[in-house]
Order: sequence, then C-alpha cells, then structure tokens
Amino acid sequence: MSQHVGIIGFGAIAQDLVGLLIDDDAARPLSVLVRPGREAEARKTLGPCGLPEAARITGDPEAFVAGAPDVVAECAGHEAVAAYGARILGAGIDLVAASVGALADAAQLDALKAAARRGGAQLVIPTGAIGGIDALSAARLSGLSSVRYTGRKPPQAWAGTPAEAALDLGALKAPATFFEGSAREAAQAYPRNANVAATLALAGLGMEATEVRLVADPTLAENVHEFHLVSAALDATIRLVGKPSPRNPKTSQTTVLSIARAILNREAAMVI
Repeated sequence: MSQHVGIIGFGAIAQDLVGLLIDDDAARPLSVLVRPGREAEARKTLGPCGLPEAARITGDPEAFVAGAPDVVAECAGHEAVAAYGARILGAGIDLVAASVGALADAAQLDALKAAARRGGAQLVIPTGAIGGIDALSAARLSGLSSVRYTGRKPPQAWAGTPAEAALDLGALKAPATFFEGSAREAAQAYPRNANVAATLALAGLGMEATEVRLVADPTLAENVHEFHLVSAALDATIRLVGKPSPRNPKTSQTTVLSIARAILNREAAMVI
C-alpha cells in the first residue's frame, strides 16, 4: 500500500516532487503544509504538477501532523526545518530534510535528534546533488583524515548571495573562488547553495573539519560538485556534473530525485 506523503512548501523542489510521486503511483495520498493564507496559491501552483484534488493543503501545522502522514519531505528552506522539524519528528513521523544546511546549527540538530528519539522517528538526510555518500560514510568507520569539497556553479546561480559582495558576477570572464572555509561557515552563509557541504560534513568529518571552496565559473552551464576524501580504508575523488533544475538554477535536478528515492525506498521490497 502506498504511504501517505506530506510535503512542506510548494516551491520548485516540491513541484517536481509531486510530479515524481504521482507518476510513480497516482493513488498516493498527499498532504501539503504551507504558510497560512497561501493555501489557494499552493493549490494553483501544484495542481498542474499533478497534485490530486483530494490532496489536503493546510496552513495549520497541527492539522498537518494530525493527518498522520507516514513521512514528510521538507522542501521549504532552513526556516521550515526550524519551525516544523521537531514537531513532526516528535509525533513519530519520519522527516526527509532537503534543507540540510539548516543542520549546521548545532543546537537545532541536537533538538531534531532529541525529537526523533522521543517520537521513535528518523531524520533522513537525502544525498541531494552529491554522490558517493555511501563510500564516505563507510570510510568514516575506518578513520577519515580529510574531506575537501569544491562547489562550482555558473555566476547567475550565486545571485542573491554574499558572493555578489565579493565578485562582479555579471562581468566574470574566468572562474573565481569567493569562499574558503568550513562546512558550517559555508552552510550558514550560503543556505540555499551549500547543502552539499553540510551533507558531506554530516556523513564524514563534521561541520568544522570539512573543508569547503565555492567558485563562480562563467565557463559552466551546469553545477559541478567534487570532493576528495582520505581515510585508512579508502582514498577517493568524486566529481558530479549536475543539470540545473529548470525551475531554479541554484538547485541541481538530482536534489529532488534523491528526495523521491528516499521516500520510495521506504515502500520497496529491495533497497540499494
């Protein structure tokens, strides 16, 4: 039987996720949580993506949780993780968090873990735009020496971020590094662009020890993610070229695909 899936938000990731879940199973029960007063707007936006008429859209978090979804996909940003994450996990509902960078806040991560333990639920971190998380997590058990991540995106993908203060994004003729620091610093300064850094940190050496470099590259039309790990059991370099989401060039298409995979794996007879 299909699980009841809750979705927080109705932006680009949520719109794509609805399409993927409905394509997989048209009878899948869906519920959507949005900000109060935006229910009609969300219905209008998600309807063309395949949201069934029977799907419930609410601006009331208590009503959303009372609807008892089996799993909730957070697709609405750091604020949504802070506002709703603990409430959902504490109610015994698994949460797949797209906004992994929110977990760079150590107190917030601790609160979510405590709520998950209290509710008997899981906080699930999807792989998002990166791959090789399985190898990184396994290598951690042998002892990691270093994890270094470089994120390269076209200049327009960094618009609206602190990169604008460091670079003239529209005038770039060659790749330019505008950030070097820890995964925690990257996730907090670039909350919509550095989820990959946070994911690698959570899977590996942690927020402080994971090294991050961010680059605006006018020679690219796609988002390039690369990380290098050194461990007692494995040394590896993994590079992925992600196609930008047509709805939001700041996000790779694989982000929503990884969320859908995390949800659908819960129903599968075999999981890889």
